[in-house]
Amino acid sequence: MKKVLQKTHARRQFVLGATATSLLIPSLLRAEAVGTRRNLSSFRTHDWKDHFENLGKGVIICDTGSKMLQHWTSEGEMRVYPTSVPLSEDLTRRGVTRVVEKRENPSWAPTPSMRERNPEWPAFIPGGDPENPLGTRALYLSWTFYRIHGTQDTRKIGRRSSNGCIGLYNNHIEEVFERTPVGTQVKLL
Repeated sequence: MKKVLQKTHARRQFVLGATATSLLIPSLLRAEAVGTRRNLSSFRTHDWKDHFENLGKGVIICDTGSKMLQHWTSEGEMRVYPTSVPLSEDLTRRGVTRVVEKRENPSWAPTPSMRERNPEWPAFIPGGDPENPLGTRALYLSWTFYRIHGTQDTRKIGRRSSNGCIGLYNNHIEEVFERTPVGTQVKLL
Protein backbone atom coordinates (compact mmCIF):
# COMPACT_ATOMS: atom_id res chain seq x y z
CA MET A 1 0.00 0.00 0.00
CA LYS A 2 2.87 2.34 0.89
CA LYS A 3 4.50 1.77 -2.54
CA VAL A 4 1.21 2.49 -4.35
CA LEU A 5 0.83 5.77 -2.42
CA GLN A 6 4.43 6.74 -3.21
CA LYS A 7 3.90 6.04 -6.93
CA THR A 8 0.63 8.00 -6.92
CA HIS A 9 2.31 10.91 -5.14
CA ALA A 10 5.26 10.83 -7.58
CA ARG A 11 2.84 10.80 -10.56
CA ARG A 12 0.92 13.78 -9.14
CA GLN A 13 4.15 15.72 -8.66
CA PHE A 14 5.22 14.94 -12.21
CA VAL A 15 1.82 15.94 -13.66
CA LEU A 16 1.70 19.14 -11.59
CA GLY A 17 5.28 20.00 -12.55
CA ALA A 18 4.65 19.31 -16.23
CA THR A 19 1.41 21.34 -16.16
CA ALA A 20 3.11 24.29 -14.45
CA THR A 21 6.00 24.13 -16.90
CA SER A 22 3.68 23.95 -19.92
CA LEU A 23 1.77 26.97 -18.64
CA LEU A 24 4.97 28.88 -17.96
CA ILE A 25 6.84 28.15 -21.21
CA PRO A 26 4.57 30.17 -23.54
CA SER A 27 4.90 33.26 -21.35
CA LEU A 28 8.69 32.83 -21.20
CA LEU A 29 8.83 32.48 -24.97
CA ARG A 30 6.63 35.56 -25.41
CA ALA A 31 8.83 37.55 -23.01
CA GLU A 32 11.95 36.40 -24.84
CA ALA A 33 10.43 37.24 -28.22
CA VAL A 34 9.34 40.69 -27.02
CA GLY A 35 12.83 41.32 -25.60
CA THR A 36 14.42 40.17 -28.82
CA ARG A 37 12.14 42.34 -30.94
CA ARG A 38 12.78 45.35 -28.75
CA ASN A 39 16.53 44.81 -28.86
CA LEU A 40 16.60 44.21 -32.59
CA SER A 41 14.56 47.31 -33.37
CA SER A 42 17.11 49.55 -31.64
CA PHE A 43 20.14 47.59 -32.81
CA ARG A 44 21.29 48.77 -36.22
CA THR A 45 24.53 47.55 -37.75
CA HIS A 46 26.37 49.45 -40.46
CA ASP A 47 28.54 48.41 -43.36
CA TRP A 48 31.89 50.20 -43.28
CA LYS A 49 31.72 50.57 -47.08
CA ASP A 50 28.81 53.00 -46.67
CA HIS A 51 31.09 55.36 -44.72
CA PHE A 52 34.69 54.86 -45.92
CA GLU A 53 36.42 54.08 -49.22
CA ASN A 54 38.64 51.37 -47.71
CA LEU A 55 39.42 49.65 -44.42
CA GLY A 56 42.92 51.11 -44.23
CA LYS A 57 44.28 50.45 -40.72
CA GLY A 58 40.74 49.69 -39.53
CA VAL A 59 37.35 51.34 -39.04
CA ILE A 60 35.33 52.27 -35.96
CA ILE A 61 31.72 53.43 -36.33
CA CYS A 62 30.01 54.78 -33.21
CA ASP A 63 26.24 54.97 -33.56
CA THR A 64 25.00 57.35 -30.85
CA GLY A 65 21.37 56.49 -31.63
CA SER A 66 21.66 52.78 -30.94
CA LYS A 67 24.52 53.25 -28.41
CA MET A 68 26.75 50.81 -30.23
CA LEU A 69 30.32 50.73 -31.53
CA GLN A 70 31.34 48.55 -34.47
CA HIS A 71 35.03 47.88 -34.97
CA TRP A 72 36.62 46.37 -38.09
CA THR A 73 40.28 45.40 -38.17
CA SER A 74 42.34 45.97 -41.33
CA GLU A 75 41.66 42.28 -42.15
CA GLY A 76 37.90 42.90 -42.09
CA GLU A 77 37.05 41.15 -38.80
CA MET A 78 34.12 42.99 -37.20
CA ARG A 79 33.00 43.10 -33.56
CA VAL A 80 30.18 45.01 -31.88
CA TYR A 81 30.18 46.65 -28.42
CA PRO A 82 27.55 48.47 -26.34
CA THR A 83 28.49 52.04 -25.41
CA SER A 84 27.58 55.09 -23.40
CA VAL A 85 27.02 58.22 -25.46
CA PRO A 86 26.84 61.98 -24.75
CA LEU A 87 24.12 63.24 -22.41
CA SER A 88 22.66 65.67 -24.92
CA GLU A 89 22.79 66.69 -28.56
CA ASP A 90 24.85 69.81 -27.80
CA LEU A 91 27.59 67.57 -26.32
CA THR A 92 27.48 65.17 -29.29
CA ARG A 93 29.96 65.62 -32.11
CA ARG A 94 29.35 63.74 -35.35
CA GLY A 95 31.50 63.18 -38.38
CA VAL A 96 34.77 61.59 -39.43
CA THR A 97 37.93 61.59 -37.31
CA ARG A 98 40.74 59.15 -36.57
CA VAL A 99 42.67 57.64 -33.66
CA VAL A 100 45.77 59.81 -33.06
CA GLU A 101 46.99 58.36 -29.75
CA LYS A 102 46.43 55.40 -27.42
CA ARG A 103 46.97 55.39 -23.65
CA GLU A 104 46.87 52.66 -21.05
CA ASN A 105 45.56 53.85 -17.66
CA PRO A 106 45.09 57.41 -18.93
CA SER A 107 44.93 60.32 -16.52
CA TRP A 108 41.90 62.58 -16.66
CA ALA A 109 41.29 66.30 -16.34
CA PRO A 110 37.91 67.92 -17.01
CA THR A 111 37.64 70.12 -20.08
CA PRO A 112 37.07 73.87 -19.57
CA SER A 113 33.36 73.47 -20.36
CA MET A 114 33.07 70.57 -17.86
CA ARG A 115 34.70 72.75 -15.17
CA GLU A 116 32.21 75.48 -15.99
CA ARG A 117 29.23 73.11 -15.63
CA ASN A 118 30.69 71.22 -12.65
CA PRO A 119 33.10 73.41 -10.65
CA GLU A 120 33.08 70.87 -7.80
CA TRP A 121 34.84 68.25 -9.93
CA PRO A 122 38.52 67.60 -9.23
CA ALA A 123 41.03 69.29 -11.52
CA PHE A 124 42.93 66.04 -12.17
CA ILE A 125 42.62 62.28 -11.55
CA PRO A 126 45.68 60.11 -12.21
CA GLY A 127 45.55 56.97 -14.34
CA GLY A 128 44.76 53.79 -12.43
CA ASP A 129 42.65 55.66 -9.84
CA PRO A 130 39.29 53.87 -9.32
CA GLU A 131 37.54 57.26 -9.65
CA ASN A 132 39.08 57.96 -13.07
CA PRO A 133 36.22 58.31 -15.59
CA LEU A 134 38.43 57.17 -18.53
CA GLY A 135 38.77 53.64 -17.20
CA THR A 136 41.72 51.45 -18.13
CA ARG A 137 42.30 52.49 -21.78
CA ALA A 138 41.61 55.45 -24.05
CA LEU A 139 41.75 56.05 -27.79
CA TYR A 140 42.39 59.77 -28.39
CA LEU A 141 40.69 61.17 -31.47
CA SER A 142 41.87 63.99 -33.74
CA TRP A 143 39.10 66.14 -32.22
CA THR A 144 40.33 67.95 -29.09
CA PHE A 145 38.87 66.51 -25.86
CA TYR A 146 37.07 63.59 -27.57
CA ARG A 147 37.88 59.99 -26.66
CA ILE A 148 36.70 56.43 -26.93
CA HIS A 149 37.50 55.06 -23.49
CA GLY A 150 36.60 52.63 -20.75
CA THR A 151 34.55 53.44 -17.69
CA GLN A 152 34.65 52.43 -14.05
CA ASP A 153 30.89 53.10 -13.79
CA THR A 154 29.31 50.25 -15.73
CA ARG A 155 25.80 51.68 -15.15
CA LYS A 156 26.60 54.25 -17.86
CA ILE A 157 26.81 51.72 -20.70
CA GLY A 158 23.69 51.71 -22.86
CA ARG A 159 22.73 55.22 -21.72
CA ARG A 160 23.14 58.89 -22.54
CA SER A 161 25.60 59.57 -19.75
CA SER A 162 28.86 61.08 -21.03
CA ASN A 163 30.11 64.62 -21.50
CA GLY A 164 30.93 63.99 -25.17
CA CYS A 165 33.01 60.81 -25.26
CA ILE A 166 32.07 57.26 -26.19
CA GLY A 167 32.42 54.90 -23.23
CA LEU A 168 32.81 51.13 -23.17
CA TYR A 169 33.13 48.50 -20.47
CA ASN A 170 36.80 48.29 -19.45
CA ASN A 171 37.18 44.74 -20.79
CA HIS A 172 35.72 45.88 -24.13
CA ILE A 173 37.96 48.94 -24.53
CA GLU A 174 40.96 46.76 -23.67
CA GLU A 175 40.00 44.44 -26.54
CA VAL A 176 39.39 47.34 -28.97
CA PHE A 177 42.62 49.02 -27.79
CA GLU A 178 44.70 45.93 -28.64
CA ARG A 179 43.13 45.61 -32.10
CA THR A 180 43.25 49.34 -33.01
CA PRO A 181 46.38 50.98 -34.39
CA VAL A 182 46.93 54.73 -34.44
CA GLY A 183 45.47 55.99 -37.72
CA THR A 184 42.27 53.91 -37.49
CA GLN A 185 39.37 55.72 -39.18
CA VAL A 186 36.47 56.71 -36.90
CA LYS A 187 32.98 57.97 -37.66
CA LEU A 188 30.42 59.12 -35.10
CA LEU A 189 26.81 59.02 -36.28
